[in-house]
Amino acid sequence: MKLSIVVPCYNEDESLPELFQKLETVMRRHNYDYEYIFVDDGSTDRTVAVLREMRKHSDRVGIISFRRNYGKSAALNTAFRAVDGDVVITMDADLQDDPEEIPKLLAKLDEGADLVSGWKVDRKDPISKTLPSKIFNAVTSLVSGIRLHDFNCGLKAYRRDVVDTLTLYGELHRFVPVLAGWEGFKVDEIGVRHFKRKYGYSKFGARRFFNGFFDLITVMFVTRRSLSPLHLFGRIAIVLFTLGVLPQIFFLFQLLGGKGLHVRPVMLLGFVLIIVAIQIGSIGLLAEMITSRTAKESTYAFKEYAVRGETGPPRRSDVVS
Repeated sequence: MKLSIVVPCYNEDESLPELFQKLETVMRRHNYDYEYIFVDDGSTDRTVAVLREMRKHSDRVGIISFRRNYGKSAALNTAFRAVDGDVVITMDADLQDDPEEIPKLLAKLDEGADLVSGWKVDRKDPISKTLPSKIFNAVTSLVSGIRLHDFNCGLKAYRRDVVDTLTLYGELHRFVPVLAGWEGFKVDEIGVRHFKRKYGYSKFGARRFFNGFFDLITVMFVTRRSLSPLHLFGRIAIVLFTLGVLPQIFFLFQLLGGKGLHVRPVMLLGFVLIIVAIQIGSIGLLAEMITSRTAKESTYAFKEYAVRGETGPPRRSDVVS
């Protein structure tokens, strides 16, 4: 069994040498067959230079270097197309993930899981990150049906079939367990150690908390076969239309009963709900027409990323040096 260690990097030149040494210690202790794929996501510091120095000391180091910052999903997606391993391990480059946890991830795969996600039980981050994360994980677990405590932990282990099936773009790296679970793969998690950031600062701001919920809606539409846009918007339209029609029926019976008909706030609200219901239903129909047309071309959106030319040993993809 060969391992592919995938590490996305964005301005992490200080942490990379220490991370590399920790990884090498674990790999050699357990006598793994392995390779590294470090993805420089358009760093503006010395990350690329540090990676090239690492490559001089080990021919197992592969480098993918983006010309600009595309984001973690793009980094993972490109690396997944380049790996040679039977099992893929992903982890962050900021030293908050512990390479010593890799054997535990592999043991969980041996128990039958296809994807094992780390769970930062004792997370060493400020409450400004941990609280929104708990809310996000709870909502995602409820909506997706995939019961995990920590969807966005960077430390994960995948069987090769999983990474060959998934295509990531935008911010979908947060939902890898959801995507894998909906594709029929067995998803599990284990508690892992988490450390305080030693160098630099977090590259993710508060806005990702809100973006995460928009991305969850995107995931549901783009990937979940059982939920079409017309079904979701149609259900909402039916509820609103029913609420709008009921008071109109009441006033109609009053009119037929000989009572005078007067314009009342409830009547106006009912008309507004009917109009909104028609609009929402129309949006669902248009979305259904668009998705049905594009479904034949691709289940997921895909984008090519500009990669710097590098030289080195051949890999599955010529973007790896």
